Amino acid sequence: MLPTRRTVLSSTASAALLKTAQSISPNIVIIIADQVRYDAVGAYGQNPMDVTPNIDALAHAGTLYRHAFVTQPVCSPSRASMFTGQYPARHGVWRNTGGGVALNPATPTIATELTKAGYSANYIGKWHLADGPAGPVAASARGGFLGLWEAANLLEFTSHPFEGELYDGDGQPIPFKDEYRVDFMTGRAKRFLNNVSTSSPFLLVVSFLEPHQQNDMGRMVAPKGFAEKYKNPYVPLDLRPFPGDYQQQLPDHYGCIKSIDNAVGEINKTLKDRNLLENTIVVFLSDHGCHFMTRNSEYKRSGHDSSIRIPLVLNGPGFSRGQEVQSLTSTVDLMPILLKAVGQPIPASVQLSKTPDEIFVQMSEFWNARALRNAKWTYVVAVPRAGEKHVAQPNSPRYSSFQLYDNRADPYQQVNLCGRQETVAVEQELRERLLARMSEAGDPPAEILPCEFPYA
Repeated sequence: MLPTRRTVLSSTASAALLKTAQSISPNIVIIIADQVRYDAVGAYGQNPMDVTPNIDALAHAGTLYRHAFVTQPVCSPSRASMFTGQYPARHGVWRNTGGGVALNPATPTIATELTKAGYSANYIGKWHLADGPAGPVAASARGGFLGLWEAANLLEFTSHPFEGELYDGDGQPIPFKDEYRVDFMTGRAKRFLNNVSTSSPFLLVVSFLEPHQQNDMGRMVAPKGFAEKYKNPYVPLDLRPFPGDYQQQLPDHYGCIKSIDNAVGEINKTLKDRNLLENTIVVFLSDHGCHFMTRNSEYKRSGHDSSIRIPLVLNGPGFSRGQEVQSLTSTVDLMPILLKAVGQPIPASVQLSKTPDEIFVQMSEFWNARALRNAKWTYVVAVPRAGEKHVAQPNSPRYSSFQLYDNRADPYQQVNLCGRQETVAVEQELRERLLARMSEAGDPPAEILPCEFPYA
C-alpha cells in the first residue's frame, strides 16, 4: 500500500485546478468495474490485502475522491447517471433496463458532448442501458458512442468468465474462449489504443463485469488460481457482525479485483508506450458496492456505505497532483467534472448538485426507497413492504422513515437510530432536506411518515 502523501482539497479548489487542463484536449479513458466496494482499494487505507497496486499508484499520482457515492446502487441507473450527469428520476433509467426501461437516445451524454468537440467516442464491455436483446445494441441505443463498439448489452448473459461474446458495431459476434473475460476485454482495449489515431482526441470506456457475480452461477468467479491466493481473507468490519455469503465469496471477490487491477496496469502501460499517457485522463470507478447479503437478501440495493460508496480515482491533465478531494461527490458529477477538465461546456440537461456535502440516493427493484447521506448522518426512507405494489415503481407518493445511522459514532452503520426519542429532531430536519433533494432530482411530490416502529 502506498504512503498517504497527499494534498487535501475541497471540491472548489479541485475545480480551480482543472483550469490547467483546459488549454489542451486530453483523451479520456474511463475504466468501470462492477460491484467494487470503495474499501477494497488500498489507497483508501482500510484493506490490507494489497490487491490494487496499480489503482493505488493511479490514486497516488492523481486525484483520489475519498467520499464518492452512486445515485442508485444498481447497474443501469448508476451507469446512466455517470454518462448523463442526471439522477434516475430525470434520465428515466430508474431500475435495470428491459421491459421498456432504457436510456432515451435523445439524452445528452458525455459521448454526444465530446463528439461535438471533435472526439471519437468508443466503448468496450458491458453496456446495460438498452432495452431488448442481451447482445447486440442498435447504434441509436448506444448513448452517442459511435466510434469503436465492442460490447454486449447484458454481458453476464452473453458470456461466462472464460468464454462468450462481445458484439461489434454491425452486431457481429466477437467470441472468446479459454481466456478470462477481463483479460480478453483488456486485450481489446490495448488493441484499440495501439491503433488509435493521435490526430484527434478520443474517449474510451472499458466496462468490466467483474467482480459482479455470474448470474446463472450465483457467485463471483476469479481467474484460475487467484481465489487460492486470497484464502482466509480480510473481512471488512461492517460485514463481520452479520450473516451473509462473504465467507464463501471474498476469495473470488478479491481475485476478481486483482484481475481488474492488472487490467488498469496494462492499459496504463499501453498509454505510456504510445506516448499518450501525459495527455490522457484515466478514470477508475465502480457502479456500486456490495454488502454480500448482510443487509438484505441480495447484494447491493441498500442505503449503507457498503452499497452506495465507491472508489473514484482520476489521473491525467488537471488531476496529476497527488491530491484528495474530501467533499462528498456523486457519480452525477462525473460527466461535468470531465467536460470541465477538457474545456467543454456543460449542457443544461446536467443536474449540478445544489447542496454541497450532501448525497441523494434512489433505490428500486428490491424496494422503493430514498436516502440522504452527509458526513454526519445516513437517513433512509422506504415504502413499507405492505405496499408491495410500489416496489416495482419508479417512485411513491408516500414513504416511511426506516433507517438512521450516525456515521461518525457508528462508521460501519450497525445501530439504527430511526424512531428513537433522542433523534426526533434530527429525523425531522433530515426529512425536510431529503424531500428537497427528491424534488431537485425530479421526483414527484411525496410525504415521509415517521418511523412506524419507534423505540420507547
